[in-house]
Amino acid sequence: MVFSATALLILDAASTAGAPAPNPITQFAPLIFIGVIFYFLLIRPQQKQRKEQQKLIASIKTGDKVVTSSGIHGMISNVKERTVLLKVADNVKIEIDKAAVATVLDRSSEETTETPAS
Repeated sequence: MVFSATALLILDAASTAGAPAPNPITQFAPLIFIGVIFYFLLIRPQQKQRKEQQKLIASIKTGDKVVTSSGIHGMISNVKERTVLLKVADNVKIEIDKAAVATVLDRSSEETTETPAS
């Protein structure tokens, strides 16, 4: 049993000693390729979405109709440094973080859909 294990080790060492060492770049090429794919499919779109959200939050002004991330619809009545006052009904205002604003509704599309029929 000891003889067969030793013979296998000698044969294995002899077979690898004669073969040329593979290029390290070819060994790491699949990992590099996976990293590039990972960047373009996951990281870059998230960065782009984060920039768009920050731009949206920075452009909020009084009178904008917004939807929060929790689904509350309302109109901005006051903009503060980190929060906004959101009017959700008559005499009902809530204070929310600016980061909770998910979308700003387009007023032009709201006006066209809410016009009364003649």
